[in-house]
Amino acid sequence: MANNPRLAAVDCGTNSIRLLISEVRDGAVIDVHREMRIVRLGQGVDATGQFDPEAIARTRAALEDYATLMRSHDVSRVRMVATSATRDAANREEFFAMTAEVLGAVVAGTVAEVISGTEEAELSFLGAVDELDAAAAPFVVVDLGGGSTEVVRGERHVDASFSADIGCVRITERCLHSDPPTADEVAEARTVIRERLDEALAAVPVDNARTWVGVAGTFTTIVALARRLTTYDSEAIHLSQVSFGDLLPVCDELIGMTRKQRAALGPMHEGRVDVIGGGAIVVQELARELGERAGIASLTVSEHDILDGIIGSIV
Repeated sequence: MANNPRLAAVDCGTNSIRLLISEVRDGAVIDVHREMRIVRLGQGVDATGQFDPEAIARTRAALEDYATLMRSHDVSRVRMVATSATRDAANREEFFAMTAEVLGAVVAGTVAEVISGTEEAELSFLGAVDELDAAAAPFVVVDLGGGSTEVVRGERHVDASFSADIGCVRITERCLHSDPPTADEVAEARTVIRERLDEALAAVPVDNARTWVGVAGTFTTIVALARRLTTYDSEAIHLSQVSFGDLLPVCDELIGMTRKQRAALGPMHEGRVDVIGGGAIVVQELARELGERAGIASLTVSEHDILDGIIGSIV
């Protein structure tokens, strides 16, 4: 194992906590295990500014399972990052104390770190573009999370980035209260999203971008539905491209569906059922902006994202 060290990355966002265990073999980084759990750590944070004790308990349960996996795979280095919800929560020290206890049992002294939106954007970009053809650059990488959306432009390195305080959980909790959401609620959500995207795209020029890359579960789930997959298949989804003509009608359907109708969709994770409508509105507004500003007419999705960036930062 000394010649092939194993590393672990944990990404704890507003909606999910994810794990990647990788092995460094002959200079290459090889995936060993990927996993995702919906824990909704950011439940209520937009309104209260505090982590709910039950949300921390859910996150702890998932992280303890991850720690068991890390030990079974003989992981020697761990990096755990926390993003939007943790940036916003006033009682984040309770969360850090929990992670120190759980992760410290794997590698002494390990604790989660809250990263800035700028670093989150850079890690997501590096993970997303690693396998893409350089001829398709410049890229606009968008990481649509539960609490924030990172918009990043670059070729092989980041040229500009912005972290906007819009995400599927935040928009749902703030605007989309009915099941299905009313027309007025959807209109309010669009207004909020457009205001935040105006800020983002003022900071991140996209006029000459050639390829839009979406990462994280909202994008990959919508693309799975656009491709008419009956179950979620990460291999079929990774690096697939979908035209706006196929993408946008799926977003319309998701926005107008009840939660029960969304739950019946084969590729849908149960933890996304109540919030993916908000994410679909963000996707539509991004498509409109990138179409108008850069003439982009399709979305490419990547299953590689911030987790791969985190691993790259500790190799």
